[in-house]
Amino acid sequence: MKPRQKKLLGVVVGLLALGGATALVLNAFNENLVFYYTPSQVAAQEAPLSRTFRMGGLVEVGSLRREADGLTVRFIVTDTAERIPVVYQGALPDLFDEGQGVVAQGRLLPDGVFQAEQVLAKHDENYMPPEAAEALEKAHQARQGGAAQ
Repeated sequence: MKPRQKKLLGVVVGLLALGGATALVLNAFNENLVFYYTPSQVAAQEAPLSRTFRMGGLVEVGSLRREADGLTVRFIVTDTAERIPVVYQGALPDLFDEGQGVVAQGRLLPDGVFQAEQVLAKHDENYMPPEAAEALEKAHQARQGGAAQ
C-alpha cells in the first residue's frame, strides 16, 4: 500500500469514528430531552404517549386523594381549561398542596391518566415556571372569551 493510500485510509477511518461518536452523543441527547406540556396540550393529544414529558399547572382544589398504602397519591392538574388526572407513588415535596403550582414528570397512560415519576412544587409563593404561568393565562383568557359569547 502506498503512503498516499495509507493517509487516505487513515482519514476515512477517522471520519467514520467521528461520525459514529457524534451519532451516539446525539442519540443519547435526544433520549434525555424532556418536553413541557400543559393539560390543554395533553388533552389535545399533543403530548407523546411513548416518551417521558413534563406537565404543569395547578393542583385542583379537592382532588387530592391518598390511597391506603400511604405512598400512592392521586390528584388532578389543571390549567383552568382542561383537567388531567395524575397518579404518583412516593413522597411529595413539602410545598405540594391543592391550589398550588406543580410540575410532574412522567408518562401518559393509555387510559388518559398521567403516571408521574417525579413531582415538583413551586418553591415560593411568587414563583411559577414561565411556561406554566403563560399557559394558565392563555387558558384563562380562552375561558373568559368562550363564556362571553
